[in-house]
Amino acid sequence: MGDLFVLKDVLFPNSVGMVLDRLTAVGGVVVAEAHSAVPELRCPDCATASHRVHSRYGRRLAEYPVGGRRVVVKLEVRRFFCDAPDCGRRTFVEQVEGLTTRYARAGPGVKTLWRSVALTAGGRPGMRLCRSLAVPTGRARLLGQLHAPDVPAHSPRVLGVDDFAFRRSRTYGTILLDVGTSTPIDLLADRTKETLAAWLTAHPGAEIVCRDRDSGYSRAIKEAAPDATEVADRWHMLQNLSAAIERTCHQHRACLHKYALDDVDAPPSATAPPTALLPLAPPLDNIPATPLMQRVTDRHAEIHRLREATWTISAIARRFGLDRKTVRRYLTTDLDVLIASARDRRPRQLDPYRPYIQQRFTDGCTNAAQLYREIHEHGYRGNHQAVRLYIRSMRGGTAAAEPPRPIPTPRKITSWIMRPRDGSAVRNKTSSTRCASPARTSPPPATWPASSPA
Repeated sequence: MGDLFVLKDVLFPNSVGMVLDRLTAVGGVVVAEAHSAVPELRCPDCATASHRVHSRYGRRLAEYPVGGRRVVVKLEVRRFFCDAPDCGRRTFVEQVEGLTTRYARAGPGVKTLWRSVALTAGGRPGMRLCRSLAVPTGRARLLGQLHAPDVPAHSPRVLGVDDFAFRRSRTYGTILLDVGTSTPIDLLADRTKETLAAWLTAHPGAEIVCRDRDSGYSRAIKEAAPDATEVADRWHMLQNLSAAIERTCHQHRACLHKYALDDVDAPPSATAPPTALLPLAPPLDNIPATPLMQRVTDRHAEIHRLREATWTISAIARRFGLDRKTVRRYLTTDLDVLIASARDRRPRQLDPYRPYIQQRFTDGCTNAAQLYREIHEHGYRGNHQAVRLYIRSMRGGTAAAEPPRPIPTPRKITSWIMRPRDGSAVRNKTSSTRCASPARTSPPPATWPASSPA
């Protein structure tokens, strides 16, 4: 019996009035059998003390695991009579402090653990995590541990307003934050002017409203909190600037493509190594027609025809079921480059050795076996058949051209312009530009790109 008292204090230190009767291990589950020893209880409605026991029954509760094993408490509880004549409750059940609550099938500690897992991992991932932690539960019960916090009666002095997506590109809501403490206050079902104005009217007190540049939010603030000062947070200012730069880069992408072609057509410098020679360009007329090449050719011609007919890129993308970036690539890339990339879409083991083979082929070595032995000494681990087929295509003039040097994307150019040259993050923070929801950005490069257009 003395050992059970010690184990009770170790396993259930917060339970008051619980007596541990038996501790067993059954099939990897630790079962603790216990009962309550509270001499009298008070009715939860009228607070009248009661000694009369109506009945007894057992409860099954989940508790913290021990040694990686599940712990189940089989607790015998009593139902008492309420003898107060004016009380509407006739019976009530005792609750063990620190262990049970009404209708609960788990102790307070386990429910706190479930709540933390639900906040961190969500439903199904949290369910799998709880199973490995030896406190298994279902995703519905896990998400049921989450409850909305109480909304304060008054708005904070500096209120942050921003939208968020319940489902991206479909349904959006509004999140309200206390910028001073960076904590969420409330969530609104949509991002309309009427919803935000009603919330501001019911929760006065905002002196500064930090928001994005949505005109609907601005009208709601002017209507419900006309004395509040509206400021734009730093993150949205930088986001709008970045979007404007990226749009400009998209508009001038044809210029980048032109300069890239001029660079390819320029003669190689005298100091360039032999392996840096331009690859052999395949004449399109000599390439045998395939369904893939025919499809690329027809799509290239049709996209250019629609573009000349003043169709927008978005409309063309919807017409063909393509991404806008794919349509833009068809408009800015030559047909021979598109066909070459379509024929050699997947990387092959021979690709790193093609410049060497082309150089040796130009020097007069056209023997596939000899070229295979040479590149095999340099680390090639492919088979001889791939080299032989590539030499055959070069003899027939149908070898796929290597793609030109990639043109930097508009997003890449935008990152060159937006990031500071010294590689350090912006550190100056003012109260009027404090970010309500900090952006997660990748660290800047160690050195500024030499080819940066910024």
